[in-house]
Amino acid sequence: MDVGTLVTRAAKRFPDRVAVDGPSGSLTFVELGGRVVRLANALLALGLEPGDRVLDLQSNSVTYLETDLAIRSAGLVRAALNHRLHPSDWERIAADSGARALVYDARFAEDVAALREEIPHVVVVGDGPGTPYERLVTGGSTRPLAPVEPDALCGLHYSSGTTGHPKGAQRTHRNWFASVVNMTQDVLGGVPGPDDVYVHAGPITHTSGLFVLPFLVAGARQIVLPGWDPDSFVEAVAERGATHTAVVPTMVARLLTAPGVDRETLRGLRMLGYAGAPMPPEQMRQATERLTPRLVQYYGLVEAIPPVTVLDATDHARGLADRPDLLTSAGRPALGVEIRVVDEEGSPVPSGEVGEVTTRGDHVMRGYWNAHNRADLSKSVRNGWLHTGDLGRLSEDGHLWLVDRVGDMIISGGYNIYPREVEDVVAEVPGVAEVAVVGVQDDDWGQRVVALVTTRDGATVDESEVLEHCRRRMASYKKPKEVRVVDALPLNSTGKVAKKVLREQLEGEAR
Repeated sequence: MDVGTLVTRAAKRFPDRVAVDGPSGSLTFVELGGRVVRLANALLALGLEPGDRVLDLQSNSVTYLETDLAIRSAGLVRAALNHRLHPSDWERIAADSGARALVYDARFAEDVAALREEIPHVVVVGDGPGTPYERLVTGGSTRPLAPVEPDALCGLHYSSGTTGHPKGAQRTHRNWFASVVNMTQDVLGGVPGPDDVYVHAGPITHTSGLFVLPFLVAGARQIVLPGWDPDSFVEAVAERGATHTAVVPTMVARLLTAPGVDRETLRGLRMLGYAGAPMPPEQMRQATERLTPRLVQYYGLVEAIPPVTVLDATDHARGLADRPDLLTSAGRPALGVEIRVVDEEGSPVPSGEVGEVTTRGDHVMRGYWNAHNRADLSKSVRNGWLHTGDLGRLSEDGHLWLVDRVGDMIISGGYNIYPREVEDVVAEVPGVAEVAVVGVQDDDWGQRVVALVTTRDGATVDESEVLEHCRRRMASYKKPKEVRVVDALPLNSTGKVAKKVLREQLEGEAR
C-alpha cells in the first residue's frame, strides 16, 4: 500500500468530515483528497518523473500537509528542508539529493535565492519568485494516480547534522505503512475515533508529522498551529477540541512554567506523546498532574522510523505508582519491531548489561542516499540489523533503557559515565527546569562532568545545592565537577539539546 492509496481511501470513506483545520480555514477529506491529487498530477506535468526528488521548505501549514501527501502520492521523493537549518545546510541537501524541484513558502524567498538558480522547477506558496502553488493545485488534473510499489522510495529524511553534514535516510512507502500500524496500535492505543482531534503543536517536519497518516486513515480531524507557543496550544485544546498531541520534552517543560496551564483548562486532552529526548521523572509527575494523566513515550531514529519502542500509558501509570524504574525506560518494542543489545562484535549481551541498541523490521530505512554514504551504511547496518549508535540495556520483560548516545558517553578517571543518569538526578533538584550534562576535556580526569541547568520562573538554584543532592543520590565519580545556571540551552533543528554546541562552547572557554 502507498501513501496515495491512503489519501484516496480517506476521501471516499469520510468525504464530509473535516480533515484539517488551519489558520487559513478548513478542508473536508474529499476537498483535501482532491487538492492532493491535482497537485500530484501538476507536479508530474512539470516534467518530473517518479523517483525524482522534490525539496519542500515550509513551516506548519495546511499547504505543508497537502504538499507532503501530493509528492508521495505522485511517486516522487520528498526531501523536507527544516526551516530551522541554515541556508548552507539546505544547499548541501539539495546537492546531495540531486533535487529537480523546490516547493517553498514565500517568506523564505531571500534565503533560497541561490537554490532557485540551481533547481529546474520552483513552486512558491504565496507571493514570490516561482510558479504559484495555488495555480498548480487549481489547474492540476483529477485523473487517478498510478499506484506506487510498497518498496518504492518516497522520502529522504536528513539527519540534524550533529555529528557532521546531514545524511539522507531513504524511507519507503513500506516504512511509512509500518509506522502507521505501529503508531495506531502502540502509541495511540487504537484507531482514533470521529471525536478525536490531533493538534500539530510542534514541527510537522519532526515528531508531530508521524501522526498525519494515522489520523488521516481514521477520518479524524487535525489542527495545524503555525508554530509552538503555550497560549495557542491551550486554545486548541480548550476551545477547538484537540484531544491528542505529541511534543518534545523541552516543550513540556515550557508548558509547565506557563501561567494558567492546569488540568481543568486542558481537561479535553486525552493523550500527550513525547519523543526526541528523555523526560525527567519529576517532569513526568508534573505533566500527569497538570496536563493529562495519559503520557506516551516513543523512541525512533532518522534511520528507523518511529515507533521503535513505546512506553505506553500503562507503563507511565505503573512507574508513577510503584515502579519508578519504568519512568526512565524507553518502553518495549512496537509491533513488528525486533530489538537486540549487542557488544562491539555484534553479539547479544545478557539482560541488564549495557551495549549498542540494534533493530530490524519494516521500519528500518533502505539505506543512506548517495555513494559517499555507503561507508556509513556498512557501519550502521550489519547482517540486516541497524546499529543505532545508542547505548542501552534490555530487561527480561523486554523494556529498553537508553543509557546514552555512544558519542555522548563521558570517560572520567577511567570510569564510564552516562549523562542521562546524571541528568535525571539533577532534574530532581527543586527549581531546575531543564538540564544537560556533557563531558569537557580535562588534564587530570580525561573529561570532567559539567551540568548546565535552567531554572523555573522565580526559582533560584546554586551549585552547592545541586552537588549536595548528587552526592546523596549517586556514586562520587559520577557527580558533576561543575554546575552552571544558564538562561537557555541551545537546541538543534529537531528540538533536542545541542550537546555538541555546549561542548564546543565550554572547551573554547578553556583555551
